[in-house]
Amino acid sequence: MTAKRATLTGLIAILLWSAIVGLIRRVSEGFGPIGGAAMIYSLSAVLLIFTVGFPKIRQFPRSYLLWGSLLFVAYELCLSLSLGFANSGRQAIEVGMVNYLWPSMTILLAVIVERQKARWMIVPGMLLSVAGVCMVLGGEHGVNWLEIKENLLSNPLSYGLAFSGAVIWSVYCVVTRRIAQGSNGITLFFILTSLVLWVKFALSPQPAFILDTAVYVNLVLAAMAMGFGYAAWNIGILHGNVTVLATASYFIPVISAMLAAMILQSPLALSFWQGAAMVSLGSLICWWSTRTRTVKALAEETS
Repeated sequence: MTAKRATLTGLIAILLWSAIVGLIRRVSEGFGPIGGAAMIYSLSAVLLIFTVGFPKIRQFPRSYLLWGSLLFVAYELCLSLSLGFANSGRQAIEVGMVNYLWPSMTILLAVIVERQKARWMIVPGMLLSVAGVCMVLGGEHGVNWLEIKENLLSNPLSYGLAFSGAVIWSVYCVVTRRIAQGSNGITLFFILTSLVLWVKFALSPQPAFILDTAVYVNLVLAAMAMGFGYAAWNIGILHGNVTVLATASYFIPVISAMLAAMILQSPLALSFWQGAAMVSLGSLICWWSTRTRTVKALAEETS
């Protein structure tokens, strides 16, 4: 696969991911945070086995098999459980916005690790993204430190998992590109994630299932978005332009919030949308600071 097609495949993943926050939350409301996540990743793994196929593990570089597995599973646990353990649909959307710090973090990490050239604007871009999250967490009052503190203390587990996930995923995006050597372990990673979740499900008390047709529909949709989305994204970051993909992902916060608000029937204040726009704009500025390197990379990869 050419770098151009791989990058395009990665962009498709961004569209699928935009629906994940609302769908995961809906499934967790029916099956519980852990049970819902376990079912989503199990079904996604099955879909990947029939679409991507089961990987030839013996051909994987050992470093990729180890670190890729650890980083991927850790991120998925952080993402799914942060949404599942949210106190409400509105808080789940806020938690999702914290997780969307990863595009800016990925660009920043790519600059540091891969020594990509970047201008000074990457710093205010990163700060703008963080400020956008602060505005989201401040509720209707915008950046209100007392409101932010109370919001975080109301559910430190969900917010902490979301932020940890953002850091872990940015590391995964950059590290796997360097060590994978063209390998694609997405199917294996989903199987491992589902196994870890089922073990946790078996070892901890679980709430009673609340089932209806909508829960099953959301389960299937979530599994498709997760499975096909990550399959496309993994191809993108392994063979495409990671900076372009990370930059294009600045569309996700706003689109995801719109879809989640509809799925969860949770109205959002103007300050939330302003914060989401700041997160997106911050990612765009981070990309702009590396624009010379991106244009050069695209020219080399498409020639």
